[in-house]
Amino acid sequence: MDPVRASANSSWAASKMPSQNGNANGIGRKLEGYFDNRQLPMYKDKPYSYVSSRRKPPPYKRPQILLGSFLVFFGLLYWLGIFSPLLRKSRRIIEPGKVDLSRLMPGLAAVDWEDRRERVKEAFVLSWDGYEKNAWATSPSGYPPSRADPVLVLTGYDVYYPLSKSGRQMAANGMGWIIVDALDTLMIMNLTSRLTHAREWISTSLSYDQDQEVNTFETTIRMLGGFLSAYYLSTTYPDLAPIADDDRGAAGEDLYLEKAADLADRLLGAYESGTGIPYASVNLKSLQGVPSHADGGASSTAEATSVQLEMKYLAILTGEKNYWEKAEKVMQIVDDNGMEDGLLPIFIYADDGNFRGNNIRLGSRGDSYYEYLIKQYLQTSKQEPVYLDMWEQSLAGVRKHLITYSKDSSFSVLAERPNGLRGKISPKMDHLVCFMPGTIALAATGGLTVNEARKAGKWGKKQEDEMRLAEELTKTCWGMYKVMATGLAPEITFFEIDDPPRMESDGVVRSKPMSDDKDASWRSDYAVKPMDSHNLQRPETVESLFYMWRITGDVEYREWGWEMFKAFMKYTAVEDGAGFTSLSDANVIPPALKDNMESFWMAETLKYLYLLFSPTDLLPLDKIVLNTEAHIFPRFELARGLKTGWKRKPRDADGHIIAAEKAEGKEEKTPSAAGTAAPAAAAVKSASESPEKSPVSVVKVEETRGSGGGGVAQERIGL
Repeated sequence: MDPVRASANSSWAASKMPSQNGNANGIGRKLEGYFDNRQLPMYKDKPYSYVSSRRKPPPYKRPQILLGSFLVFFGLLYWLGIFSPLLRKSRRIIEPGKVDLSRLMPGLAAVDWEDRRERVKEAFVLSWDGYEKNAWATSPSGYPPSRADPVLVLTGYDVYYPLSKSGRQMAANGMGWIIVDALDTLMIMNLTSRLTHAREWISTSLSYDQDQEVNTFETTIRMLGGFLSAYYLSTTYPDLAPIADDDRGAAGEDLYLEKAADLADRLLGAYESGTGIPYASVNLKSLQGVPSHADGGASSTAEATSVQLEMKYLAILTGEKNYWEKAEKVMQIVDDNGMEDGLLPIFIYADDGNFRGNNIRLGSRGDSYYEYLIKQYLQTSKQEPVYLDMWEQSLAGVRKHLITYSKDSSFSVLAERPNGLRGKISPKMDHLVCFMPGTIALAATGGLTVNEARKAGKWGKKQEDEMRLAEELTKTCWGMYKVMATGLAPEITFFEIDDPPRMESDGVVRSKPMSDDKDASWRSDYAVKPMDSHNLQRPETVESLFYMWRITGDVEYREWGWEMFKAFMKYTAVEDGAGFTSLSDANVIPPALKDNMESFWMAETLKYLYLLFSPTDLLPLDKIVLNTEAHIFPRFELARGLKTGWKRKPRDADGHIIAAEKAEGKEEKTPSAAGTAAPAAAAVKSASESPEKSPVSVVKVEETRGSGGGGVAQERIGL
């Protein structure tokens, strides 16, 4: 038996204690003890020592020197931002890796971040091995089969149920949903033997030549993105989980790229609509696009506009302009609607390019549209300023219409406008929205640290204000965890706000401190409904923590991530080393377990935690972009004849297409009552014009990820 696996098995999976109310309390207690009582220290004591202080003359001889030294010393601490926890308003940003507070403040132990990173890696190994043992290929010994073993083969299941130790497929022969989604995490963590097994399976068993309807967006970000990321890492960083067969010039170098191109060619059928907006689904065999079976046949706005990073990178790799042009056309059609302040309704019809309804939000169905605006700009090395222009317009619109404040503690809330910009604000935040603070920070610096951006002369009041908003929204998202009994966030959170609401456009407000007191008044600002208290192992908050740490250097974000990780270990671990599971209710102890381990648990959540605790030179942010499933792509310059093939139409200050369109023989677009614009009033389709979903379907949509990989995505693959 592999010694690494034997060690992991004995450390993690030995517990046989029975569960209560569906909760694996035995393994939870075991893991809690494991993290609290390790033999190897998680902290290294490094007491403060200031050598020069021993040489000071006695105070009665040189009092002026003593006083001067005292003032200089505390001035230095203030300049470095040491007092930031107490004086947050005057905090100075610390560059990552440059200042270790434990070395400067007496009594503060140093944190062994390398050790914490290893704990995340062990959690990934436990998750992967549990899946591999129970839902992939097994031998009589219970581990991946050797050549000498008789083999019972279970084709790698797309869905894994860790409690029942089983799984199921989303397509007849499987999609590689979990395996492909985790390839780049295996590489980053240097798990070579497990990567070898995955690669062999992909080479010999995985085919997308299946008569199966799949979700266009989910398949693009997870499968296509997974292959492209694996290709990038294996060819650019050959020392990460090294496999000779995938090195440059080796026979198997192009395996991942060939799989990506084959899958992309099948997905292109979704773009064969009346406008080029992709249909919600596509049949992998017939290559026919399929309109959504719900939502009046409309596509999700986020889904239609979150395939561009993948298709454009594939175009650069292959030189095939078709991928680029299909993906780019979508952005033009969407932008030509001229929506007020760059805020889009969450559904769009593929056949005519008109929006359905006027529900505006950055949660499910809306989120990654905004994420991919700035990331498209960064992906092509800032050579496509049209996407920066669109991002800045949308961010200004968010701050004008959607940022409000909670009643007691003035937490920043990124709210919704379910009835359009003229309708009443809804103080609701999906956990999905928590991608936004990290994205704002990324846009403010372009991936540089704050100090680097300042030194480069790329800093001003605009960037300061955006970073302040990013900090406040990150704090709000962290509060979603702190307010829950398990320390794990709910799927949806509502907030208590004033009536009328205080808006950021009325003046920026700083939030109050968030204490650990169980009776603290700040907790009353958070309102979690019973139907929203489930936790699906989502990554968005730790994603923002990763960006905020890398960009600001504030160790607080790492500490929050560690608290989140410990809560996952304590309350979501499954007995017998089967992995980790989602929670049906994260606000009771013991929590009610939901028998499902999402693919993005290994593809995103654990990856972001691993990177959060890693040195900052591992995958530097100014060299890469991460797609909405945390797959890693390089930044590149426009080449091979690829370029921006469209321009934005002239528009007024609110973003509406201006009257000059008439001079070109085109009908002027005018704002609708909901604060949006459409080609003509008769062409604007509202939700009432198409059959609505049943209440059951609505619940499914809310539980499905609108961006960055989705919960219960298998429900949208035609099953």
